[in-house]
Amino acid sequence: MTTRDYAPVRGLQMYYEVHGAGRPLVLLHGGVHTVELTFGALLPDLARDRQVIAAELQGHGRTADIDREMTLPELAADVLALLDHLGLERADFFGFSLGGLVALQLVITAPERVGRLVLASTHYRAEGYHEEILDPALWAGSRRMPTDADFAEMRKSYERVAPDPGHFEQLTAKLSKNVPVIEGWRAEQLRAIPAKTLLLFGDNDFIRLEHAVEMAGLIPDAQLGILPDTTHTGLPRHPELVLPMVRPFLG
Repeated sequence: MTTRDYAPVRGLQMYYEVHGAGRPLVLLHGGVHTVELTFGALLPDLARDRQVIAAELQGHGRTADIDREMTLPELAADVLALLDHLGLERADFFGFSLGGLVALQLVITAPERVGRLVLASTHYRAEGYHEEILDPALWAGSRRMPTDADFAEMRKSYERVAPDPGHFEQLTAKLSKNVPVIEGWRAEQLRAIPAKTLLLFGDNDFIRLEHAVEMAGLIPDAQLGILPDTTHTGLPRHPELVLPMVRPFLG
């Protein structure tokens, strides 16, 4: 059974959908993505034996934007408010890219609300990025950056469901303003994470593999998975690689 609704949380009408039944798993999508774009290939299998809650963050997909900056503390607080709205004290989390940053913020500030944690294509410091990702002058020659077809797919996915389809440029501008200036977290904050954590990265991701290994060494109960021949935007499109790692990890 699938339900779709909006939760009135912290000034937002936050869209969410619930699939299946069992232990709750919250899915948090990537930046400028919808639920379908990040998790369309993964969600049906994940919902076979658990309750999957897929939410859309401020300004993304069906959740209309509000006059507020898109900071990680704000976005994480929205997700916690959604858990309260649903009457969930604790859930597992699977976050990709921006959604992974939100999940990381959440486990650091409210560890008691997080069971198991999957962080896909998620860094903890800005220096975790490859240089070309942070320098627009290098984007044209990068094999890691999204292609024109990827950006077109993001726009199409947004415009198909957004309450204001013409807001796409404002959304991307808002994210471009906030995401590059994310300070990140200290090493000791990662060392204090109590959740069993699975870190997933593409071998051709935005994030340096050395940084991925560093994160796996800092988080006390962490596992690391590297997907071969996989870019940042390509990671969610490989269920044949992602699901065999995620499903056993979640239990």
